[in-house]
Amino acid sequence: MAQLSDDCFAFGGPMMSVDEAVGLITTRVNAITDLETVALVDADGRVLERDIAAPLPLPPFTNSAVDGYAVRNADLPQSTEQALPLDGRIQAGGLAQAPIKPGHAARIFTGAPLPPDAETVFMQEDVRIDKSGKVVLPPGLKPGANVRPAGEDIPEGYVALRAGQRLRPQHVALAAAFGLSSLDVVRRIRVAVFSTGDELASPGEPRAASQLFDSNRFMLMAMLRRLGCEVSDLGILRDERTSLANGLKQVAGSHDLILTTGGVSTGEEDHVKAAVESIGSLVLWRMAIKPGRPVAMGIIDGTPLIGLPGNPVASFVTFVHVVRPTVLALAGSLPEPLTSIPVRAAFTYKKKAGRREYVRVSLRRGEDGMLEAIKFPREGAGLLSSLIETDGLVELAESVTGVEPGHSVGFLPYAVLR
Repeated sequence: MAQLSDDCFAFGGPMMSVDEAVGLITTRVNAITDLETVALVDADGRVLERDIAAPLPLPPFTNSAVDGYAVRNADLPQSTEQALPLDGRIQAGGLAQAPIKPGHAARIFTGAPLPPDAETVFMQEDVRIDKSGKVVLPPGLKPGANVRPAGEDIPEGYVALRAGQRLRPQHVALAAAFGLSSLDVVRRIRVAVFSTGDELASPGEPRAASQLFDSNRFMLMAMLRRLGCEVSDLGILRDERTSLANGLKQVAGSHDLILTTGGVSTGEEDHVKAAVESIGSLVLWRMAIKPGRPVAMGIIDGTPLIGLPGNPVASFVTFVHVVRPTVLALAGSLPEPLTSIPVRAAFTYKKKAGRREYVRVSLRRGEDGMLEAIKFPREGAGLLSSLIETDGLVELAESVTGVEPGHSVGFLPYAVLR
């Protein structure tokens, strides 16, 4: 389990910026060191435990990049076309044991090994076969054309996969190209997820007239699983300090992270702060972000706790900027900063300086072909429809005080927020 000292997140001063909060988390969370070996087919999304150096060059042998005809450089036509007799036929997966005879060409197919002494390949569509069965080669082809040298992609011994890399399908493909059938990865981060509040009912259970079905918990669990976490669904904790404290205490020793949603503001019925302080330590920061200002970070028996706001949009946004980097840090993952895409604003928006804000937008293509961001027509951090009916978030930096149509703004598509 992750073990943190009770004061490692202590800070004082004004409202914390997003970058300060992320820096605090990623530099002070202790990475999990437990590992496991997984089959290659199960490696997608996992964090690699150690560097992998190429055990062989890629490609492992010099081969043809096209279907065509292999020749020696000494036999390349210079100023006029030249007809060469054929000497052999080499298919992909076959062997080219004998050198090409001087003044001859060999029929060859994509991926087939080049014969000894062969150095250049003519594409089949650039040649013709004459009546005598010779291949007629045009002049002007550069020596070495259409050939993939051994090690052209990756030389043997090159560190091609790095420890801390969160594996994606292309990384899995590279491991397979090395002939590996399994990989050593960091075990999955174990996260306990609670919702808090008497106003919530779990889907599938009876709902009182004054209650809402709990949606945040299921959204957060889905986002955690996309990050490769092992998630424990621990239901809803009621608005009572002792039961909150007991529920959190019970899971601290068996999980790497505790994630709650709701109950972290300053209202009389927001009990998470007091509950955590009674069994551990909690530093409640008001992060300079909208939506999502009330975010809590604490420690219970060495296990970090993050308390997210109860409004679903605020919970979504703060998950991306607080929980995501925490999970990656716990897994020892290399940094994965979110990079926004410049698009053109098609809306007007005013904001306060000193606070980072995220505006829900849809994309459309303007008459000039440029992508434009259209703001969701309604405000409110409780509108789940605003996450469904938009394509992503426009990120407005702390220094920005307003947006006008035509301004360039940074767009974060939902597809990258994982």
